[in-house]
Amino acid sequence: MTVISYIDAVTLALREEMERDEKVFILGEDVGVRGGVFRATAGLIEDFGAERVLDTPLTESAIAGVAIGASTYGMRPVAEMQFADFIMPAFNQIVSEAAKMRYRSNNSWHCPLVIRAPYGGGVHGALYHSQSVESLFTGVPGLKIVTPATPYDVKGLLKSAIRDDDPVLFFEHKRCYRLIKGEVPAEDYTVPIGKAEVKREGTDVTVISYGLTLHFALKAAEELEQEGISVHVLDLRTLIPLDKEAILEAVAQTGKVLVIHEDNQTGGFGGEIAALIAEEAFFELDAPVRRLCGPDVPAMPYSPPLEKEFMLNPAKVKDAIRDLAEF
Repeated sequence: MTVISYIDAVTLALREEMERDEKVFILGEDVGVRGGVFRATAGLIEDFGAERVLDTPLTESAIAGVAIGASTYGMRPVAEMQFADFIMPAFNQIVSEAAKMRYRSNNSWHCPLVIRAPYGGGVHGALYHSQSVESLFTGVPGLKIVTPATPYDVKGLLKSAIRDDDPVLFFEHKRCYRLIKGEVPAEDYTVPIGKAEVKREGTDVTVISYGLTLHFALKAAEELEQEGISVHVLDLRTLIPLDKEAILEAVAQTGKVLVIHEDNQTGGFGGEIAALIAEEAFFELDAPVRRLCGPDVPAMPYSPPLEKEFMLNPAKVKDAIRDLAEF
């Protein structure tokens, strides 16, 4: 297997799916000639032409609307929101149209589209280029929400998303793009949407996470092993549909659960996981379920010290795990 970066796994998945199925096309701001603001679509317009790699105007509602319309006519669009923060003008299209297409048409129509959305902080993007917006969509039935953390999962899950017959929001953490590298098979493979994965076995504390904070959890777990604390780490990989069975198994593994994500704590997806555990695994618990999340402030600050204060890191995760282990 070849070691590649998280963002190269995005490009590889797009290229392979465009080669496999001529109905797959890409649209978004600067995705063509420039190859995307993060270069995720670099080289694709040269290989597949401007009819399949479309530079669009600066209008996210139109990007989503065109993608939804094309998908109902049998195409498989992959729309890029340049930053997840920009998805707000397309919110109505995604929630009112894409999410409800199959239900409102009594299964006559479906909406096989992927919306890629780079999210998260730690890249000095400040207010409008650093938000985590996944929880805005997790309560909308009809959407699938994917949040990969590794290059292997990026390639396999993006290929699954493109082949899916329903709308998928594919959230890519920007800090992972060039920071995270890993082995990826050259051959075609998919990772099923809706399946979590145990990234590390442990017996004292269970950590449930996704995206960038999954790597903080793994780093913290490695260091805490020296202190005699064994940490079990579950990567959700997909928020909707949620792998409830994997979560309940992970809870039973240790009886102590810490949920970590970068999104705000209030209304964040960690609350849904905590509620699930309270309803279905209460008697497995040896301590209250705890959350370690981004602070409840309106946006990511531009000031580097304040951004550092906002962001989670392995040290903060270690402190939270150690505290829970001692409960």
